[in-house]
Amino acid sequence: MPRIRRDRKGQALVEFVLVFPIAVLLIFAIIVFGLWIFYQQQLTNVAREGARFAAIHSSTALCPTSGWRDPQAPPTTYRRFPLSCDGPNNPADSFPWPSMTKQARSYAWGLNPSVVWVNACWSGYAPSGTIINSPQDYSEASGFPRSDQPPIDNLGNPNVFAPCTINRIDPVNNSGALGCGSRMTSAADDPSSDIPGNQVTVYACFQWTPPLSGFLMIPSTITMRAVITEIIQRQQ
Repeated sequence: MPRIRRDRKGQALVEFVLVFPIAVLLIFAIIVFGLWIFYQQQLTNVAREGARFAAIHSSTALCPTSGWRDPQAPPTTYRRFPLSCDGPNNPADSFPWPSMTKQARSYAWGLNPSVVWVNACWSGYAPSGTIINSPQDYSEASGFPRSDQPPIDNLGNPNVFAPCTINRIDPVNNSGALGCGSRMTSAADDPSSDIPGNQVTVYACFQWTPPLSGFLMIPSTITMRAVITEIIQRQQ
């Protein structure tokens, strides 16, 4: 009888040695996955609030959040690019869109706001019959006219939607191809300006180092991304 008990104790020890590492790995995997979901939600809030801020602070606002293109008929108070009030390339700003970025980063709860990057681009409608084959076709450098048309022209014909890009990549349909950093847009990315009726797309990202990064199958860094698009509103 004592021998049987010793055998059972030995069997239990072997089972514990085999099961314990798997159980610990599973627990940490659940924790990492839960943190990933939480941070992704926070990053989505950052992009949403940034897009909302830019949509409200249109060309009709006292301090508009603008892209690389000025409206064709801006208000008399409009501060033109590149010294716009809240724009992408003011040399006096430490990072693009300081007002929008500050507002967006304030919703990065649980994250280090200084490593959350915010970029934006502006889309609109080109005249009916315009042919767009690639982002380079509607860049300012190519002489493409501003896509600040209404969705329907005066004759009832639908105008052509000209989507914006970030680093020449469509952030809505191909955000996974985007890197993560500041100042990711240029004059070649915005076909449209910040007039009401156009669309603003905000891309937020940060590099996350998960717990136990590099251990087994846990990557050393994970690039987290969020993209939100809003229709630009007229400031009351």
